[in-house]
Amino acid sequence: MQILFMHNNFPGQYRRIVNFLKPKKKVKMFAATLETNQQQFGPKRVNYKPHREPKEGIHPAAIDTERATIMGQAAYKALLPSQKNGFRPDIILAHSGWGANMFMRDLFPDSKLLTYYEWYYHSKNADVDFLNNNVLDPNGQLRIRMKNTPILQDMAAMDWGQCPTKFQHSKLPAAFRNRISVLHDGVDTVFFSPNQKASVTIGDVTLTADDEVITYVARGMEPYRGFPQFMEMLSKLQKLRPNLHAIVLGNDRAAYGIARSDGKTYKEWALDTFDFDMSRLHMPGLQPLETFRDMMRITSAHVYYTVPFVLSWSLMEAMSTGALIVGSDTEPVKEMITDGHNGLLVDFFDVDAQVAKLCHILDKKTDYQPLRDEARRTILGSYNNKDLLPRYWKLIQSVANGSQTANV
Repeated sequence: MQILFMHNNFPGQYRRIVNFLKPKKKVKMFAATLETNQQQFGPKRVNYKPHREPKEGIHPAAIDTERATIMGQAAYKALLPSQKNGFRPDIILAHSGWGANMFMRDLFPDSKLLTYYEWYYHSKNADVDFLNNNVLDPNGQLRIRMKNTPILQDMAAMDWGQCPTKFQHSKLPAAFRNRISVLHDGVDTVFFSPNQKASVTIGDVTLTADDEVITYVARGMEPYRGFPQFMEMLSKLQKLRPNLHAIVLGNDRAAYGIARSDGKTYKEWALDTFDFDMSRLHMPGLQPLETFRDMMRITSAHVYYTVPFVLSWSLMEAMSTGALIVGSDTEPVKEMITDGHNGLLVDFFDVDAQVAKLCHILDKKTDYQPLRDEARRTILGSYNNKDLLPRYWKLIQSVANGSQTANV
């Protein structure tokens, strides 16, 4: 079987399935990705590069559609020589939203398309209006609606789809849901496993599970992942806990949502707005997976907040290590965390309640061990990649041979 993966930042979500398929001699893998993607990977690579950005003056609601069309044209052009030389993938696995796979049905009409859907945009009852009841004006609603145009093109062209969580699946158009399987990529529960002897060194500070440590991890530092609330909570918590250390991983940027209008990053704003003992606040940027894993092994509590949006892999990886999760009481988190059973839930906006909850945890650390154990059991039972990757491979095969007719 010949499989073509398409992802702007490959391998992305496909890292686990690619590693699973490597030993299969009858499977040949190829990857189309952005020329600017610096990651190294095994499948034979084809680069694509958009020839321009959307033109100035285009209708604001059409910018994302034009950008996706340009991206799709670039991918088509990059793969055309291979097609002319006889390349015919049996199946194309593509990440939806950016537009790269928009014209693959035209280029490879006989190939099956299995498309990965992370998010479908809504102007109400989702991420956009969650923060401060930020209801969009009519122009904003138009822009949100039109952001779905490339995704709808993918849905119309696909043979089948995949979505990682039930919550994210519930936000997809009802007309397509019965042709999109809810199937997560899975967690490496061997790598992400508990180890009470772990330690983390940042600068000249070494921390272990015996210390008071709270952790926060996200791609960026932004309201979508509750960064402002976390930092306000931490500034209050530090004053109450003189031995508390906090480790914050993430880039100093807004990965989701919009940047601040004053030109500051949210990190700059937080450090200017709240008081911190910087000797106990560690912000080393992005770190290797091993560092993240060991942070989850030693943390007294891992704080994970999110608006109703795409769930972070890091939450499930933290659960797999046996970290105690303090999560926001929002739909994506509630799919994974049952309050008082395998973690704790707090109001996204109630900073004082968050402080009180964490103080209790830090005072009674051993009382919460059952929740840590249950968090790991949750991942072992439902999200272990040893169980999910064979199901993923079965889905790929069934779509490739045209036998997929029901959700897995």
